[in-house]
Amino acid sequence: MTSAGTVPPVSPVVGVAIPVPEPWGGYLQQQRVRYGEDRAEHIPTHVTLLPPTPLRPDQLRPFRDHLAEVAAEQPTFDVVLRGTGTFRPVSDVVFVQVALGVSSCERLESAVRSGPVSRELAFPYHPHVTVVHDEPDQVLDRAFEDLAAFTCRFEASSFRLYLHSGDEVWSQVEDYRLRPRSD
Repeated sequence: MTSAGTVPPVSPVVGVAIPVPEPWGGYLQQQRVRYGEDRAEHIPTHVTLLPPTPLRPDQLRPFRDHLAEVAAEQPTFDVVLRGTGTFRPVSDVVFVQVALGVSSCERLESAVRSGPVSRELAFPYHPHVTVVHDEPDQVLDRAFEDLAAFTCRFEASSFRLYLHSGDEVWSQVEDYRLRPRSD
């Protein structure tokens, strides 16, 4: 509460990610829910470019302008998701690996974080699609085995800005189209 007795405004929290298209995005989201992650119902399947980051309200417009500039400079690229990986024992996460498109994801992530909103990362950037996070070992092991043969291919033609205001429900704000490749 502020001294006047009013509740201070909640700072928006943004995230930026490459959405995984259908049918694979829905399938992986269903798997994540099946592994016990109820919050996954509100988290579209994605490759993170900027993890959840609080902003001051006055930072949102400059950040959106920055994302538009990044998209105009970065070309579309192919992504192959294949097999599983884990960050254990450092972090209880099982993920589907980005097998093709890693360097493009890294360039895009670096460009997104180079603007008016910067954020230090707790770990080096490693593009991936989380399927289980902070669940018991047997659940992590099952997900690792169940999705070991998973594979899909898609063109990353855009990235998306997500926002929530303290409710942990991510809303899609805007898609930023990457520039077409000149093959």
